[in-house]
Amino acid sequence: MTATVPGQGPSVIDAAPLWRLGWLDHGLFLDFDGTLVELAERPEQVRVAAPLLDLLARLQVLLGGKLALISGRPVAQIDAMLFPLRLPVAGVHGLERRDADGRLHQAAIPDMRSVLAAAQALAVIHPDLWVEQKYGALALHYRQAPQLGPLCDSSMAEAVRHCPGTVLLKGKMVAEIKPAGVDKGTAIRAFLDEAPFAGHLALFVGDDLTDEAGFDMVQRAGGVGIKVGPGHSIAQCRIDSPGALFAALDQVASTLLRRIE
Repeated sequence: MTATVPGQGPSVIDAAPLWRLGWLDHGLFLDFDGTLVELAERPEQVRVAAPLLDLLARLQVLLGGKLALISGRPVAQIDAMLFPLRLPVAGVHGLERRDADGRLHQAAIPDMRSVLAAAQALAVIHPDLWVEQKYGALALHYRQAPQLGPLCDSSMAEAVRHCPGTVLLKGKMVAEIKPAGVDKGTAIRAFLDEAPFAGHLALFVGDDLTDEAGFDMVQRAGGVGIKVGPGHSIAQCRIDSPGALFAALDQVASTLLRRIE
């Protein structure tokens, strides 16, 4: 189905024939930034186009509710960006999760004040850095100062060493610290233990290093991981861009509708 490109993982797949691969009956799990929408300089600059909202609403119905977002953003941010659409969603890499029945689950979090102090001290020295606080996690963004990436990564790695129970996630122009033992893979696993996802395999689409735990989980369970864009990945398949993913999912929705009709 795919070829392996040295250092890159799976090769690019055609966006059109997703339904031919037997994935229509899977639970569909989607990352948000860099997957459904293009990345922006700052998260609040991202805008969700009306056609994407319409597509997600159609897929939610056509998949019998087996659609969830798995994001690094807080649940409240996802809800605000998709309003009035309200989907099952895991936020902050699984630290908070709203199930299909609307119940909110939140993981226990350690004391992270020392990590926050270290990130804020670095941002004072380098004003182009930005510290984002979330439930149980924080992110040090360096998209506006990419040359500071190694410094941010090493500084946050040192802070984590002095903060038991936390781990460092390296993403696209961001160093994120969160509690250990919770990730996008555990969030998807929790959904798969509940209706309407229970009894179905999973298809997870993501673009970043933080999505690798999700790819690992779904593929170990017999599902499919799809990496959006370039870069090494353990995902079995790859697709070019958020735009190509939109086109593919739109055709999936059309195929599902023809099944019903």
